[in-house]
Amino acid sequence: MNRNFRTRLAHAVTLPAGLLSVIASSAAGAAPAGTTTPSESFVGEMLAIVIPLVLIIVGLLFLLRLVRRRYGLTGGDAPLSVQQILPLGPRERLVVVKSRAGRVFAVGVGAHTVTYVTDLDADDLPSAPPAASVPAANSSANIGAHR
Repeated sequence: MNRNFRTRLAHAVTLPAGLLSVIASSAAGAAPAGTTTPSESFVGEMLAIVIPLVLIIVGLLFLLRLVRRRYGLTGGDAPLSVQQILPLGPRERLVVVKSRAGRVFAVGVGAHTVTYVTDLDADDLPSAPPAASVPAANSSANIGAHR
């Protein structure tokens, strides 16, 4: 009986120790199921940075285009600039255009056509008053004039 007890005790001690060593080696050797390898982690982090950055840039470009179309903003080096638009009908208008070289001409714009009308002389154009003499749209001088 003494011998049987010793063998059982020896097996009881070595079995948990063996299981612990197997568990420790498997935990050290293999990554848990929820983690990824370093290369997958790097690609994931780069995509997490690049995709929102691209979306922000595209959104800002769209906003810039929308603002430029809505308010007629053009760069200072635009080859042509619209000086005045005169509506002639539901889809027809006369447009006064100024080129970068200083040439001013009128263009007829229809639903499906654009037609050159004529060149304009300096006498044909209204002289712009100095900016300081024109009151702002919401100034007291301009508001009082409309009462």
